[in-house]
This record gives sequence, C-alpha cells and structure tokens, in this order.
Amino acid sequence: MTALKGIFVPFVVPLDEKGSIREAELRRYLDWLIERGVHGLYPNGSTGEFVRFTPEERRLIVKVACEMAAGRVPVLAGAAEANVTETLRACETYADFGARAVAVVSPFYYRLGPEAVYAYFREIGTHSPIDVTLYNIPMFASPLDLATICRLAELDRIVGIKDSSGDISFMQRMIMEISVNRPDFAFLTGWEPALTAMLFVGAMGGTLATAGVMPELTQAIYELALEGRFELAKQLQIHLIRLFDVMLGAGEFPSGFRAGAEARGFTIGRSRQPMSNLDMNCKPRIDQSVHETLAILSQGQPSIQICHGLLQGS
Repeated sequence: MTALKGIFVPFVVPLDEKGSIREAELRRYLDWLIERGVHGLYPNGSTGEFVRFTPEERRLIVKVACEMAAGRVPVLAGAAEANVTETLRACETYADFGARAVAVVSPFYYRLGPEAVYAYFREIGTHSPIDVTLYNIPMFASPLDLATICRLAELDRIVGIKDSSGDISFMQRMIMEISVNRPDFAFLTGWEPALTAMLFVGAMGGTLATAGVMPELTQAIYELALEGRFELAKQLQIHLIRLFDVMLGAGEFPSGFRAGAEARGFTIGRSRQPMSNLDMNCKPRIDQSVHETLAILSQGQPSIQICHGLLQGS
C-alpha cells in the first residue's frame, strides 16, 4: 500500500452540555477539515482525549471518521486500549470500518523497559489484521528507543511511527537506520514547533493538533516542503509556533485546541475533565490568536500566498 504521508488531524471531539458526543457537529467538523485540505484524519489521538471515552465511544468516533472520509482521505485510527487483547479487538473493528491503519501508543501508566515494549508491539504487529504505526509520546507513555523501533520495523505489518518527542536528531537517526530496508516506512512528527525541520530531514508528514484549528497553515508548510521551498516554509513555521504556543499554554491540554476549533465556528463544548479557572479564561486569548493568524494568512506576502485560496470563505 501507499505510505502514510501528509498532515493527519488528531481532532477534538464536540461534546454537549451533558458530556455526550455531538455526532452531527463532529461530522460537520470533519467534513470542513477534509475540504480545507488535510491529508488524513486521526481519531482517538491524544488531542481527541481517547482515554476519556469508553471503548464503545472510541469505536463510534472512528466509525464516524471513516464514514466522513469516504475514501477522500485515509483514516489513521488510534487503537490503543489497556491491554494487547483489547487493542487487537479494536484493530479488527477499525479494519472493518475501513481505516487505512491504526496508531498504537506505547504502554501507558506502567512504565515498561525496552524489552517489554518490544514484546507488546511484536504481539500486536504479528496478529493485527490492519497496518500498525507506532506512537512514541514519552511525556505520557513508555518511551520507544531507537534500537526497539528498528527491531519492530522488521515486522511487515508495522508500517510507520508517529514521534511526538520533538527530537529532530532522533527522527533523523530513525530515518537513516530504517529507510534503507523499509523505504515506505512512514515517519510522522507529532510536534508542531519542529514541523519544518522534521520535513527537512526526511519526515513524511505529521499528526498535528494545530491542524484541527488552522489546517490551511499546516497544509501549506507541508506543500512548500514537498516542493523544496524551505525558506518560505520557515516563514510560515513562525506563525505555526506562535499559534501552537498560545493554545498549548492555555489551560490544561487540550483545552486550548478545543477553544481554537470553537474560534473557527464549531460548537466543541467543554472537555469531560472538569475545567479549571485557567481553562475557562483561555477563550478570549485563543480567539484573538486564531483571528490574528487568519488575518496574517489572508495577506499577500509571498510566504503565505499558498494559504490564501484555502482561506476563502473561512
């Protein structure tokens, strides 16, 4: 199959006042993201707060994403559950829904060593009916080291990695070691501040929370990098970092990104995590940052002309 590449969106999930999923609003939001040019959908990511939903709700979110994608873009579905058996069950369900691949986070809560992490992913990679991408997010789960990733890349069913460490040299080392034997192995970054640099060293794209708020910007950086126009991509990268920093620093993650999606016209509602004063007071600051970024991207400087057409009607 074609390698996973481009900008995938780990989207937030709209909730009503009782904390139930607003399915109609979720469908409207996903359709908008696809129309804005994202290259793929990533349900049940960290930004989507997958640990705060029931297994049945996680399956609903993936089902809706696959139905809305409808072949227009691939779906990379978060399939991490509390143990191997349940994770494989999710893999089977998401394969039936039509997902292109699943993303499985390294074991969380219990911090495991490299051999235990390898055994976990080997079991999934050996028995999954759908392609698997590794998900390395050291801030939340047992880290994946280079030697373990290289060993796992020997399994045909494991087709890529999403790395949220933000470590550019680590990304480059993975590409150097693995691409020789697995040229289609997908290297995706999950850290916005390093997007342009990651693309420069050979990453194939990213799964980025900011793409759920400003898909025009993340898509433009990717397209410029694909064309080798890194000087222009670097200029857009500055705007991406500024917006990302505001949303990441506003309350508890991912409150800022939920507020950012609301600033684009969607009824996202509160997270299931009780809101702190910081969470409740972040909306004006997020609104201002989103609208300032939109205003900048609507101007005609050479570095942002690629965004202009995508922004019409926003």
